Amino acid sequence: MSQGKREVPVKKNETYNVTFEDLTHDGAAVAKIEGYTLFVPKALPGESGKVKVVKANKGYGFGRLLELTEESSQRVDPPCPIFDRCGGCQVQHLSYEGQLEHKQKHVADNLKRIGKLEDIAVHPTLGMEDPWRYRNKAQVPVGEANGELIAGFYAKRSHEIIDMPNCIIQHESNDLVVQEVKDIAKKYGIRSYDEKKHKGTLRHIVSRHGRTTDELMVVLVTRGKELPNKKNIVQEIRERLPNVKSIIQNINPKRTNVIFGDQTTTLWGEDVIYDYIGDIKFAISPRSFYQVNPTQTKVLYEKALEYARLTGKETVIDAYCGIGTISLFLAQKAKQVLGVEIVPEAIDDAKNNAKLNGIENVDFAVGEAENVIPWWQSQGVQPDVMVVDPPRKGCDESLLQTMIQLKPERIVYVSCNPSTLARDLRILEDGGFRTKQVQPVDMFPQTNHVEAVAELVLDV
Repeated sequence: MSQGKREVPVKKNETYNVTFEDLTHDGAAVAKIEGYTLFVPKALPGESGKVKVVKANKGYGFGRLLELTEESSQRVDPPCPIFDRCGGCQVQHLSYEGQLEHKQKHVADNLKRIGKLEDIAVHPTLGMEDPWRYRNKAQVPVGEANGELIAGFYAKRSHEIIDMPNCIIQHESNDLVVQEVKDIAKKYGIRSYDEKKHKGTLRHIVSRHGRTTDELMVVLVTRGKELPNKKNIVQEIRERLPNVKSIIQNINPKRTNVIFGDQTTTLWGEDVIYDYIGDIKFAISPRSFYQVNPTQTKVLYEKALEYARLTGKETVIDAYCGIGTISLFLAQKAKQVLGVEIVPEAIDDAKNNAKLNGIENVDFAVGEAENVIPWWQSQGVQPDVMVVDPPRKGCDESLLQTMIQLKPERIVYVSCNPSTLARDLRILEDGGFRTKQVQPVDMFPQTNHVEAVAELVLDV
């Protein structure tokens, strides 16, 4: 072996006694063996136990927990019977208090490690009073087992469907939709889609629920236009689900993992359902982006509004504005809000939502923020506040440079990924801004995901 190369101190299929130090972003526990990192699902920090190495790469490996010799005081019994097999939740075995602490630590650690931001206040995570039954949308794949129609989530890292009578992070209405539609489809002999053979009819059952309005939308995603007994199926859905306001068929003929196809038809009722976040009303179509936890979305957006420090005199630019959710919140306190988004359908939704609420001090444009914003600047627009809510990959480098060049007094950064948040805050700090504080918000209890809102000011 050449000098300087370390031999891996563990061997595949061997067992080791370890103590767990931390949790990763995807909920696996971290153990160290002679400085070598081992990732082990289902264990928690502070616990000790026996693990079997299932994979040993040069820099890190993966283990399976065989037994615990010391348990964490924050360990709880997961209430979901399929928690071990389903890939939907990762930290049900950690108390809710422990989850909130872990998410705060995860954000703070990323700021220090990636952003080199040492002295920023990262507040305790804002959690839910009841961290269950919060999801307002279910997208459930349909399959067959022993000749029976099944519907559920995919097992971890596989395409095996686990039949699921209910999901305790879904709103009960969504569970009911999945069970009733599955039952009706069985009754009328509807076959599930077989992705290997590219045959069969029903691919996914999608349910959307308005938390405030209690309205339901049912979407049947099919391989082709043909849906046998369509009229009877629609009639039975209406009879069994009195709150249903919209029954939709979406056609996806492609060999793909993407849920929706391009063609959507309303089989019965309205094209949209409605819901509220705070006082703002939103129209929700089958494919429109709408936050899955409206209770915590209100908490998140109120924090963004607080950090924007609006007095009614400001011009605000909302990059990555989506269907206008944050823009419309900000418009209540700003002089003018300009929203930009690359997805044309989202901008259509944003304009409709502004009209729905009679909000006139907003304007929306389609395009890449880094191109649209300089054009606005050429028209005399100088933002006092900029708000960004980018996807997981974070802000585009050119948008960060545009913000640095524009020098707004304040930036509010809403993030769904602490590592890209830390990276982007570092760039903005180097460009003349100062991060005042960061507030984690638990939008997805029982999972590893955490959102955060950061307040930045121009450092003058």
